[in-house]
Amino acid sequence: MPPFTVLHVCMGNICRSPMAERLLALAVRERLARRGLAPAAADELLHSHSAGTGGWHAGEEMNPPAARQVVARGGDVAGFAARKLRSDLVDAADLVLTATADQQEYVVALRPDAAPRTFVLGEFGRLLGAVDAAALPPAAAAPDAVYARGVALVAAVHGARQGASALHTDDLDDPWGRGDQCFGRVADEIEETVHPLAAVLLP
Repeated sequence: MPPFTVLHVCMGNICRSPMAERLLALAVRERLARRGLAPAAADELLHSHSAGTGGWHAGEEMNPPAARQVVARGGDVAGFAARKLRSDLVDAADLVLTATADQQEYVVALRPDAAPRTFVLGEFGRLLGAVDAAALPPAAAAPDAVYARGVALVAAVHGARQGASALHTDDLDDPWGRGDQCFGRVADEIEETVHPLAAVLLP
């Protein structure tokens, strides 16, 4: 059921997954703006949210260097609060993107039936290029169309991995406790996946 829901997962839910959550939402708003449509409609088309495998930061704001990256790229950090991953969040997600292979394994151990729609973020971005977008359901800036196209895309990317495991290079480094340069590099790597994802959903 719409909206197409993407759940981002990292360890503490204050650095990598919040950046991915907000940068994907920003990418969708930018795609709408390019179509001359109101960016506010993005929430009806895609729900991007996040959680951490550990709950020790629950209730905290985004880590300041992570927030700086989101804001510098035009995104919004208002209202964010870290939370621990729960099985119902996985169940409700159409796509689960994890920062690392370890977190992918955690999600699948929690909900084995989520394996076909759970990917390391870099893995999903790498395999996205192998998908024939022309074979997906028609694109339109409408909730039902984005949902149908998104679900079909996830199935196609799952097919493209052909049972292979994610590569070590698909993992996002943990920037916690490191400088803005490291956070900037991780944010760049996140955008390398979320921008193409938004472009396929809303060409």
